[in-house]
Amino acid sequence: MRILLISAYEASSHKAWAKTLMSGMSQHDWEYVSLPARHFAWRIRGNAMSFAFDPQFKSVIEQSYDVVIATSMTDVVGLKAFCPNLQNIPWLLYFHENQFAYPASDKQQGLVEMQMVTMYSALAADVCVFNSQFNKDTFFGGARALLKKLPDYVSPDWLHGTESNAQVLPVPLEMSTSIEVFMPEEGVNTKASKRIKLVWSARWEFDKGPDRLLAILEELERRDVDYEIAILGEQFRSVPKEFDQIQAKFSHRITQFGFAPSRADYLAFLASSDMVLSTALHEFQGLAVLEAVALGCVPVLPNRQVYPELFGESLSAKSYLYQSDLKNIENEAKYAVNLIQRHATENTEAPSVRAFYAENLLDQYDTLLSLL
Repeated sequence: MRILLISAYEASSHKAWAKTLMSGMSQHDWEYVSLPARHFAWRIRGNAMSFAFDPQFKSVIEQSYDVVIATSMTDVVGLKAFCPNLQNIPWLLYFHENQFAYPASDKQQGLVEMQMVTMYSALAADVCVFNSQFNKDTFFGGARALLKKLPDYVSPDWLHGTESNAQVLPVPLEMSTSIEVFMPEEGVNTKASKRIKLVWSARWEFDKGPDRLLAILEELERRDVDYEIAILGEQFRSVPKEFDQIQAKFSHRITQFGFAPSRADYLAFLASSDMVLSTALHEFQGLAVLEAVALGCVPVLPNRQVYPELFGESLSAKSYLYQSDLKNIENEAKYAVNLIQRHATENTEAPSVRAFYAENLLDQYDTLLSLL
């Protein structure tokens, strides 16, 4: 099968997803085009023109394909209009996230425009695939709510066919080699220290809750908990002020502050930690958390976003969640520290995330492509 894979906003997780698909399904003939992860609003609105007309992409786009896989930021309608060769072949639109569930900020100019482009693309694709049920539900719920606000000649019923055909298929974790290298041999305990080793790994942006991370560290200090923390994750030009406060107040606790020097270093930090902490206000799958759990970290996650569905519906699965309190950060910090201390006291084990491994998901991707 000849496949065109399009990433309209190549964030690091999107790039890893594309690489996993192409290497894991190498029986197919792939072409990959992508645009850098910058100028967010322009990327969503302008990617069709960039791909269709820029000489860097034009010769690839104009070739013959059996299937197109595109990330949800891709303007499917625009590309079909500009590229006749892409009009009559199946399109799979993959949602790493959606613009209807993003927490409010002062940087959301043009949000409705971005939502409309994504909704047009969903309606124009043959199948929409989401990385989680939470992502799927919030997209269609948000799209329906938007349609109801528009003045006339629209109906939320237009989404019925698209939603009934939509599927949930997570981003595969490529962890087999990493686990062999970084996990200790059976019977060897590398986490026997009484000091609690935490890791927090997320984009350094407001939607990942740095103010909540700060509050948790302050609560740990108030309770005189013996801990250390590696604060990892991707940084951008504008960094929330809370990170400066964290570095100034907790330098004696921090073992790593900022992006790890290499992938191997990053995985080593995960493998040497006891617990992975999240404070996110915006999470559709939680790849960083899943990677940490795969390497033995016990999750300490807020009871919101995608997290309640990650480990199943059992009572034991819920034991990895602390109570979410969006209105009171100090209360939420207390709930999180309660859970950290309970895990430490009870020597809680990390749950299994094998269902997310590439070897268990790539066959499902291949089956879906064959059906298309």
